[in-house]
Amino acid sequence: MAMIDLGLSRLWEKRLEAGVTFVIAIVLALVAYRLTMLALRRFVDRTPSRADNVVVERIAAPMRWIFLAVALSMAARGVDLKPHTAALWQQIAGFVVPALVGWMVIATIRAVNDVVDLRYDVTVADNLKARRKRTRYTILTRIAVICVVFITLCMMLLSIPAIRTVGVTLMASAGLAGLAVGAAAQPALKNLIAGIQLAFTEPIRLDDVVIIEGEWGRIEEIRLTYVVVRIWDDRRLVVPVSKFLEDSFQNWTRSNAQLLGSVFVYVDPAADVARLRARAELIVRDNPRWDKRFWNLQVTDATPDAIQLRVLATAQDASIAFDLRCDVREGLMRYIATEMPEAIVRRRLVAEGFAHANDATPTGGVPR
Repeated sequence: MAMIDLGLSRLWEKRLEAGVTFVIAIVLALVAYRLTMLALRRFVDRTPSRADNVVVERIAAPMRWIFLAVALSMAARGVDLKPHTAALWQQIAGFVVPALVGWMVIATIRAVNDVVDLRYDVTVADNLKARRKRTRYTILTRIAVICVVFITLCMMLLSIPAIRTVGVTLMASAGLAGLAVGAAAQPALKNLIAGIQLAFTEPIRLDDVVIIEGEWGRIEEIRLTYVVVRIWDDRRLVVPVSKFLEDSFQNWTRSNAQLLGSVFVYVDPAADVARLRARAELIVRDNPRWDKRFWNLQVTDATPDAIQLRVLATAQDASIAFDLRCDVREGLMRYIATEMPEAIVRRRLVAEGFAHANDATPTGGVPR
């Protein structure tokens, strides 16, 4: 009986010793993590750029768990574990270590993308370079994250001896399985490959102004398989990525955001076009939305009842050009209604008797 009590006492002592060891390891890991993060934050706060602050904040969470995992792994080596406990510990480590490494890699990749978003501002007037960089890094970041997640899951599964044993068989059947999955997931794979191609060919970029499916909107989000277009009335049009590579669409900001807007006004054929041109010049030049590059008014068409006037004016982007067109149209119509009513289109009817009377009237104006 005394031997049994002594054995139980030693067992509880070992368990208590192991528990205390692990608690001390956890406390030391958290203290080391706090000191490391404090030193890193003080260092990055002294730099003028905010990019390193973004990186530190991104990797803060995975670093905490990596510190804990390293501390527990070191503590486990100093503790006398039973064979089955050691095997279980080894199995847990096989899952946890690849997961933590993958988490850190993903956090680093996303930190790089955050740095790109921080350095390239799309709210400036000339944002072509910024939109190009953001679009490319956003798509590549999502591709890299998917690859890291896939590799991490493979490493976690390979830590299981049974799966590692049948690995050769799985690889032998991977070709047939790949063909079957490829045939079943052809639309998804098609859009995925199109998304990768989109990152390098750049037919569209973030914040591009496009017309697709008869809708005018801006590219709000680019995913690997679909693109979200924000329509002018705040609706969202979800378009497969492959559509931007296979079908035609209008991109108003492909090279730059500047745009030439047009306004059409119909006036009476007898209207004084020079007077209307002078008024259009005044309206355009006094409008703050005009970017002072170009403007013009021309007679572009004529019918028996009216003539068509086209006013051209340039603006910085599509949204401003639309507002400028509305302002010019409204200003000209107001001027015609108040100052030039004779320019309003009217239909002329000549009575048959009155026409004969005019024919009988000589040049001098005295009836025959």
